[in-house]
Amino acid sequence: MTKQPFGKTGFTVTPLGFGAAPVAYLKSDQDRAIAVVNQLLDAGVNLIDTAASYPGSEEFLGQHFAPRRRDFVLVSKCGQKIPEADAASWSAATIAATVDRALRLLKTDIIDVMLLHSCELDTLKKGEAVAALAKARDAGKIRFAGYSGDNDAAAYAAALPDIAVIETSISIADQRNIDQVLPITRKNNVGVLAKRPIANAAWKDLSQQPGMYQSYAKTYTDRFAKLNLRPQDLGFDGSPDQAWPEIALRFTMAQNGVHTAIIGTTNPDNARLNLEIANKGPLPGPAVEKIRAAYRKADPKGEWSGQT
Repeated sequence: MTKQPFGKTGFTVTPLGFGAAPVAYLKSDQDRAIAVVNQLLDAGVNLIDTAASYPGSEEFLGQHFAPRRRDFVLVSKCGQKIPEADAASWSAATIAATVDRALRLLKTDIIDVMLLHSCELDTLKKGEAVAALAKARDAGKIRFAGYSGDNDAAAYAAALPDIAVIETSISIADQRNIDQVLPITRKNNVGVLAKRPIANAAWKDLSQQPGMYQSYAKTYTDRFAKLNLRPQDLGFDGSPDQAWPEIALRFTMAQNGVHTAIIGTTNPDNARLNLEIANKGPLPGPAVEKIRAAYRKADPKGEWSGQT
């Protein structure tokens, strides 16, 4: 796969990354999860995203992929209270303990990027959480500090000197951060990970939308319906179920400043399809602008916020 510079980190990353939130939930089919991750790594995907709050995810990666540690940029998240630390969420003590826990579970001597996991703007402004990540960075436990979240908080974080990476929601049904956050990340050369890049397959009926992010599905489905777009309007033939996955992923990849779109599939066929789509490159400009125009028309007052 092609690679591009990951902001000011010095890493180069592939346009497709793997989100390891779902893998730990496949307790009855760990072999399939292992096979999918190996499939993506073998195809050249070189970024994996996890978090302390994804039960078992860091442990899964450490147990099965520590030998391939040099094959990928490792991103994790922290800040929320963990059982191993008797301290409040977003405190320096909790962040320090979570970093140490991640190093142990992931079986690595350094984490490439550690993100604060969706704390509120007021918490960011206090400075303790960001300072704790900077301390971990200066101690050589992490390489770069970042923030995962949306809207005002992500825009604020992207302007902080200690923040090198932002993970934020960007998709056909979640475009607020394109206008609010990406201009700041571009200005400050911040690496950007796009989460939920296919908007939970919002073109499908709610009963057919898979995955662990059902809390986002109805909002995305409602927004998508209001866009009132057909694949043919964007130059694509075929059925909607065939065309929209490609349109959606390539739309996210096309946004100026997005470096990696994170997929969380544990289905080998879906992983293969996502690889094929990503290798086609970003969606052409005219199609991107039609989607952007439809979104602006559907939300003329800009009330649709990014879903954290």
